[in-house]
Amino acid sequence: MGVSGCGKTRIGVEIAARLGLAFVEGDALHPRGNVEKMSAGIPLTDEDRWPWLDLLGADLRHAHEQGRGLVASCSALKKSYRDRLRHGASGPVLFVFLDGSRAVLQARLAERRGHFFPPALLDSQFASLEHPGDEPLVVTVDIDAPVDAIADRVLQGLGAFGVAPARSRKKAR
Repeated sequence: MGVSGCGKTRIGVEIAARLGLAFVEGDALHPRGNVEKMSAGIPLTDEDRWPWLDLLGADLRHAHEQGRGLVASCSALKKSYRDRLRHGASGPVLFVFLDGSRAVLQARLAERRGHFFPPALLDSQFASLEHPGDEPLVVTVDIDAPVDAIADRVLQGLGAFGVAPARSRKKAR
């Protein structure tokens, strides 16, 4: 979770690979109207986000029902969004908050090509962001590092909750 440009997709794909889990790109679940709105530089409202969060929550619930883990990217900027995902998942949800400075995020967004989210909306995301602070099952990682280092930090944080890379689980058997 985190604002646009924090690396949710890149880090999510890397973490999923290291854990041997499937990955769901949250942006792919946005209804067309949400994508059009963001592409036009219009921030989404809570009402725009609820159906999107419900779809992602259903994916998480389905994974829980099948007894498997799932890594998903999602901004989940507000506590109410994270709570909606927790409720929809019907099981424990670990959040990784990819935290970064405005300067780092602006630089990343300026370099990004082919994404519907315009850099001009970064301020609206910061305005909506409610840091997870002391919420349960949250790992916070600073993003001002290379992808491998960020992924290492994420896995170290997840390890506190009993999550181990696929190679480690195989050795333990």
